[in-house]
Amino acid sequence: MPKTAKPSAPPSYESALAELEQLVQTLEGGAVPLEQLLSGYKRGAELLAYCRGQLQAVEQQVKVLDDGTLKAWEGP
Repeated sequence: MPKTAKPSAPPSYESALAELEQLVQTLEGGAVPLEQLLSGYKRGAELLAYCRGQLQAVEQQVKVLDDGTLKAWEGP
């Protein structure tokens, strides 16, 4: 069986989250072959790491904008 190209990084946090949600639904369905299950798990781990990195980057930007203190969001 030929190997497929490694999936690239998602274009945005939102698209990564959507792909991750779809992947979780597929894997939870239970009708996934073992090989696909393993590749899905690996892709899910990649997407999760990407999302965490994006959230940390935004948190750092908020800290800079708030003079180094992270304040609780009070909403509109």
